[in-house]
Amino acid sequence: MSKRLAAEFFGTFWLVFGGCGAAVLAAGFPELGIGFAGVALAFGLTVVTMAYAVGSISGGHFNPAVSLGMAVGGRLDWKDLLPYWIAQVIGAIVAAAALFAIASGKAGWEPGGFATNGYGALSPGGYSLHAALLIEMILTAGFIVVILGSTAKGAPAGFGPLAIGLCLTLIHLVSIPVTNTSVNPARSTGVALFAETAALPQLWAFWVAPLIGAAIGAAIWRFLLAGDEGAV
Repeated sequence: MSKRLAAEFFGTFWLVFGGCGAAVLAAGFPELGIGFAGVALAFGLTVVTMAYAVGSISGGHFNPAVSLGMAVGGRLDWKDLLPYWIAQVIGAIVAAAALFAIASGKAGWEPGGFATNGYGALSPGGYSLHAALLIEMILTAGFIVVILGSTAKGAPAGFGPLAIGLCLTLIHLVSIPVTNTSVNPARSTGVALFAETAALPQLWAFWVAPLIGAAIGAAIWRFLLAGDEGAV
């Protein structure tokens, strides 16, 4: 278990540091200008790289919503869910702290939103709470279906991390304008602690919606889509 939790800690650290780091350090840099597409790709690449690196140790969740989906889908023992969540949230906070320390090394830098998620005034496109909840639930549900399907026994061997990373990239391309894309409560929590905005009071939405979406996605896969080949 200690190795599994270490893998989840480091994988979540990498996701937040790489994905949110692209948003904080590179997205607005005039000469680089990676924009939404670059940030979306960065998040996808963090998952691909860490899923291949440590996925065989812990399952490569790096996300409390994914861990819940795996438990509902029969891939994770329920007693392991809380330890996974704790490791993931700590990894996200440490990554956000490291990113804050690096970003603050630039003269005149202000954290502002610090790649946080939000709705209303904190939504990049000014979307409402109901829009934020709905898109986070739908996209997290789809994410879980892709994860369970691409790692099932009948799926092509070795391609799961690519499918999962590409799916996360797609999710970001769709939802960055709406919520700045969460689908991951740990990612939302880590950066919210360092933002200058009202991200913390809105954080509940980015726990509730992804967790509900994860449970729905896992139920869809387990009871509607998966046959005998769907089990691990």
